[in-house]
Amino acid sequence: MAFMNLKFALLNLARQKARTGMTLASIVFGVVGLILSGGFVEDIYIQLREATIHSQLGHLQVNAQGYAANAAREPYGHLIAAPEKLQAKIAAVPGVTDTLVRLNFFGLINNTKTDLPIVGEGVEPAKEAKLGSYLTLIEGRTLTDKDAYGILLGEGVAKSLNLQVGTFVTVMANTPDGALNTLEFEIVGVFRTFSKDFDARAVRVALPAAQELVNVSGVHTIVVSLADTLTTQTSATDVRRVLAADAMDVRTWIELDDFYAKTVDLYESQFGVLQFIILLVVLLSVANSVNMSAYERVGEFGTLKALGKTSRDIAWLIIIENSLLGLIGATLGLGLGVALALGISAVGIPMPPPPNSNAGYTAYIRLVPLVLTQSFLIGLGASVLSSFLAARGAARVPVVDALRQNI
Repeated sequence: MAFMNLKFALLNLARQKARTGMTLASIVFGVVGLILSGGFVEDIYIQLREATIHSQLGHLQVNAQGYAANAAREPYGHLIAAPEKLQAKIAAVPGVTDTLVRLNFFGLINNTKTDLPIVGEGVEPAKEAKLGSYLTLIEGRTLTDKDAYGILLGEGVAKSLNLQVGTFVTVMANTPDGALNTLEFEIVGVFRTFSKDFDARAVRVALPAAQELVNVSGVHTIVVSLADTLTTQTSATDVRRVLAADAMDVRTWIELDDFYAKTVDLYESQFGVLQFIILLVVLLSVANSVNMSAYERVGEFGTLKALGKTSRDIAWLIIIENSLLGLIGATLGLGLGVALALGISAVGIPMPPPPNSNAGYTAYIRLVPLVLTQSFLIGLGASVLSSFLAARGAARVPVVDALRQNI
């Protein structure tokens, strides 16, 4: 019996080509819209996340306890004196690909005419170049280990002081005992990150030069790079465990970057509304198609009742037909959505600079398993839900009234 109902439903769908095509189109385009919008939003999250990690923060940062709370008041009061021992422990944690150290300092940069406040970093050039895949050089070259007194400037710093690659600048900073120290650096490059505010104040020099400038021998931070960003929380737990006896604070990139969390909250609200609108359009479009189809077939249902079919039989026929429509439409929509996502991603979508950035980027459509599953179920569910409403109305029409539709 079930097989006969299924066969009868398929024959009806094939016979009613116009109505079937209209309903299928509603389901397919709705599913495609959900896949593309969901994949686009996911790409925003991924690109912002990776830009944050691979231009500034790394996946994890390790500092001496008390540094985060007292960095402004006692900038050199919580240094890591022997980072090599800690790096060896961290390197043994599964998923860790590299560790590098940084020394932070505040100071002034002078172009012989004016001063500009800066936030400086003493870095290991070769390791920073490997980590900083999202740091874009717009002029010159990156620092190397041979650049004893080379300096990289953020784009905003270079523009504010009208500085060019190959010229020299003086950097001034206070030492721990309050003395003012100065060093002269040659500009080797100008960089841009996703953050306009960071670029407006940031400079980078080699670690030995930074230590000489502020007259210290330790470092502030051990930056940890991981093989997979999705293992950040697990790796942070493992690093805390191996450093439990060393009085260290371990923080993840997301704990360090408030901007990312707020941006995700904003985009989730905006695109959540967009996805709800798409869902509502799909549901209403499918419901309209299904109800119109049921209304136009009232005479047919009256004939079936006259031949012995019950109201329940009619209702089940409508539900089976539209469940099949939903299954076919959701499957076609899933296939078309994946194909379009791959095609669009192969070309890319040029995007303007996001808020707080000078750099545009190329967006892609990510294939997210959860989004694909939800889109398929929404396409199927919209059709099935609509069929229950249509079946209820069609099954309740008296057979005499239904037969009049054939006149």
